[in-house]
Amino acid sequence: MADTLKQPKVLLVEDNEMNRDMLSRRLARQGFQVVLAIDGEQGVAMAERVLPDLILMDMSLPVLDGWEATRRLKAHEATRDIPVIALTAHAMSGDRERAIEAGCEDYDTKPIEMPRLLEKIGRILGTDPGTLRAS
Repeated sequence: MADTLKQPKVLLVEDNEMNRDMLSRRLARQGFQVVLAIDGEQGVAMAERVLPDLILMDMSLPVLDGWEATRRLKAHEATRDIPVIALTAHAMSGDRERAIEAGCEDYDTKPIEMPRLLEKIGRILGTDPGTLRAS
């Protein structure tokens, strides 16, 4: 009955093509439906259109950075309850607090360690990502 299980929809907002490709394929292999955006402005528009279960938001984005994109999502009624995990290569002191203040539910550093990220996703969505894989 794997076909009846809901595939959680994850919006990945990432401007780096290599990171976007690698992470989206790894998430899809874990059973997630992945939707992509390449900048913060596109990420906000895509979130409003597809209403994902979770957003993985790079914080260093062109056009509109991840900090402001998250603030806009949290200010909009249709998207305010969608959980956001901030992704950043800059593990600067205070970045976690800054991400939480912007409205993110959690924070993770690059390079991405999939087991750690999957644990955070599972905790936020209340699922065990390992059970999502198609058999």
